[in-house]
Amino acid sequence: MMDRALVRLLWRGYEMLAMVLGLGLLALGCVLSLPLFLLLLGLPSPLQRRVARHIIRTGFSLYLRLLQRLCQVRLDLQELEALRHIRQPLIVVANHPSLLDAVLLLSVLPNASCVLKAGLLHNPLFGMGARMAGYVSNEDARQMILDSTRSLQEGAQFILFPEGTRTTDFPLNPLSSACVLLSKQSRVPLQTVILEFSTPYLGKHWGLLRPPELPLSIRARLGRRFEPPEYTATALAELEACFRQALDSSSDRR
Repeated sequence: MMDRALVRLLWRGYEMLAMVLGLGLLALGCVLSLPLFLLLLGLPSPLQRRVARHIIRTGFSLYLRLLQRLCQVRLDLQELEALRHIRQPLIVVANHPSLLDAVLLLSVLPNASCVLKAGLLHNPLFGMGARMAGYVSNEDARQMILDSTRSLQEGAQFILFPEGTRTTDFPLNPLSSACVLLSKQSRVPLQTVILEFSTPYLGKHWGLLRPPELPLSIRARLGRRFEPPEYTATALAELEACFRQALDSSSDRR
């Protein structure tokens, strides 16, 4: 009995260490990338965006590899490989169980942009790189659609989380129509991605300093691709049904 209690205590200690290491590596990566972004000052905007996005993708890819090696994180992103070499504009929509969701997608897509909270665009760690990469503020909904459409016209793959915030009502919050409106206006298809976590680590109700339950398993699956819609309400209902069906089936498998 004592042996089991000791093993549990030691494992919990390791989970706390993994949490500190994981958050620390992310902060360190952001600090180390700042000189690289400073070197981009003065470049033409299109080149600046391309290079900044490449720096972010490379940095997040390295970060995820370190999480796998050091923090008992098990990643299955194999289905996303189909997106790694994509060159045409695409709207990538995913469910949003964790703060790690954007990291997963940005580590794969070759020319990715996304929507960020306005505060993060001015964050001293994340802001410079995010602004150089052309990420879009969510402060004004109309301007967000205009800026996102412009990003797609420039050839980006645009990441959106249509729940609007991290999932609180599992398996899925009601979806916002923003992604459907963006697809309709830009005439760019919607590619769904289903994200599955063994626990909702860094979810809406998982505090930043609450240790993970390890091993943490994360899987990404490609879902249905939707062509640009004609009718917003119908397309939104189909999109939500697609997510719910996929997430229900993954819950059944678990």
